[in-house]
Amino acid sequence: MLANYLPVLIFLTVATGLALLLLSLGLVIGRIGVKAKSDAQKLSPYECGFEAFEDSRMKFDVRYYLVAILFIIFDLEIAFLFPWAVVLDSIGVFGLISMGIFLLILVVGFIYEWKKGALEWD
Repeated sequence: MLANYLPVLIFLTVATGLALLLLSLGLVIGRIGVKAKSDAQKLSPYECGFEAFEDSRMKFDVRYYLVAILFIIFDLEIAFLFPWAVVLDSIGVFGLISMGIFLLILVVGFIYEWKKGALEWD
């Protein structure tokens, strides 16, 4: 019985040892690099190469979140389309109709967002 779990135990031991080794190397090398090359300008915060000119906790426009939600929705759509396309032969007409209804609902939602102006940045 123990022989069945021995490879798993070896794998977990090696993985834990490698993780600890890499974390400790990162800490040691990071501290050496900061001490050797640190100055006030390098350690100052920046935003895309410029000094921060606004508070980092400012409110975003709601359209940003709408576009993010649209991205998630259509990303999930693609995640559902790939497995569906693989098994299309075995699920037949029922699968085709189900996916057509799914895509129709997503297209109606996309048209609604488009008509509401969620994709326009003034």
